[in-house]
Parts: sequence; structure tokens; C-alpha cells
Amino acid sequence: MNKCFFVSDLHGMMSRYESLIRKTRVEKPDFVFIGGDLLPHKGIHGRAGFENMEDFGMDFLLPRFRKLKEQMDCAYPDIYLIPGNDDRKDQLKMIEAGEKEGIWMNLNLRCKVKGKYRFYGYSYVPPTPFLLKDWEKYDVSRYVDPGCIPPTEGDRTETPDYDPEWDTISKDLEQLTTGEDLGYSLFLMHSPPYQCNLDRAALDGRMVDHVPMDVHVGSIAIQRFIESKQPYITLHGHVHESMRLTGEWKQRFGNTWSFNAAHDGSELSLIVFELHNPQWAERILI
Repeated sequence: MNKCFFVSDLHGMMSRYESLIRKTRVEKPDFVFIGGDLLPHKGIHGRAGFENMEDFGMDFLLPRFRKLKEQMDCAYPDIYLIPGNDDRKDQLKMIEAGEKEGIWMNLNLRCKVKGKYRFYGYSYVPPTPFLLKDWEKYDVSRYVDPGCIPPTEGDRTETPDYDPEWDTISKDLEQLTTGEDLGYSLFLMHSPPYQCNLDRAALDGRMVDHVPMDVHVGSIAIQRFIESKQPYITLHGHVHESMRLTGEWKQRFGNTWSFNAAHDGSELSLIVFELHNPQWAERILI
């Protein structure tokens, strides 16, 4: 009960999902983690051949994993996923449907205990320049980087069940883990931590109102959480070009191993690791 697959930011690209499914069928991992941005991005949604994102989830994604579960039977892995900031809340019915069938579990703001390990999920990211705000929150304060749109503005597909004006990522992480033993915890988070090798964006030289944009776009709250709480493993995505710019997809913060599986190429970026030995993780492009 140790072998893990981790992918993120597949953005509805059918070839990536098919590669993940084939690799899962052959290698039979114990756990598969999918780190958000599940559905087609507007820029590639036409290539997926579906009229909208909900059709992709219900007519492609759910049937493919349902078939995989039937084929693998008892060897079918535990699959944990979270939405990402590009996933519209009103298009995620397939997540609930799949969970009812035992195909996967939505780990966002939840904890699942497996033996000595505790798996947590967190979807929200700090404010971005993008209009969709379903999965965005203030980070540690109401400060917003130049060029970004506050979570209280932009568009939402559903009314939030929290206060977008005052809730923060920092507050969420504190509430999720207060009193918890994180010695053998794994966190599936869409955003990477701030100012590291995993959150480097291609913003060099860009200015907003004569202010240079930061080339790091991760979460300060997640950075502080990792530094202070020292979880065992953290899994991230969100920043596609970071690996290309820094040459690094993993980084160690004290006792914590952190991986970013996002990729700005057409291939599937698959991170394979053992729960008991995360330092020997490898990244494969398929």
C-alpha cells in the first residue's frame, strides 16, 4: 500500500487522461492523486469535441474511469481528486456522481485516513488575473498583487457558502488541521507555496501601473503552513511553466517533500512516488 501516481492540470485533454488510465491499468498503483483543473480550458475545449465542460465530465471522464474500475476490479486504486481554479463549480456534477459509485473521492477540505497516513485536499488559490473566482480566496490578507482581480469581483457560477470578503486560505488551513497530527500527512493542493522552485511564472519584465509583477504566484499561506506544520508530502499544480523555468518539479522544505505535476507541454506529466520513500520520486512525460 505505497505506490502513488500524481497528476495535475490535465485541463480536459483526452490524450492525457487516456495515458493516465493506461498507465494505471498496467502498473496498478495503490493511490492516484489528481490535483485540479480537471475539465477543458476554453482554449482547448473545442479540441475535446464536447459542447461544454459538463458534457466532458459526464460523457468522457466518468465513463472512462468507470470502465477502468470494472477492468481492474480489486486492483482498482483509491483515487483522490480536487477541483482547480479553472473548473467551474456548476460543471462538476460528475465529481459527485463518481464519488457515489466509489470511483473517486473529492478530497477538497476533507481528510481521509489510510493506515498511518492522513490525506487532505485543498482547491483554493490566491487571486489571479482571471475572471472565474469559484476557487479563489484571499491568501493571508486582503492584499491583491498588481494585475490580479480580487475574489470579491470577477465571476462565480455558484453562490459561495463562505464570506469571500473575509475568508482566507490561511484561515482555511488552520481550521482544516487544528489539533491534527501531520507527521504522516499528505496534502493535495492546487496552488504551490510562494517563492520557491514550484511557483515560478513567466512574468519577467511585465508591468501593471508601472509596478513590476512578481514572478512567483504561489500561496504565502501555503508556504507558511508548510514551514510551520511540516507535513510529510505536499502535491501541487497550477503553475504550468514553473518546471520549464526553474528545472525543478520537486523541492524539500525541512522535513516536507513537495511536488508540482503541472506541465506546459502536450504530454502527461506523471509523478510516481512511494509513500514510505518520497525522496525517490520520479517524473515521467508520457
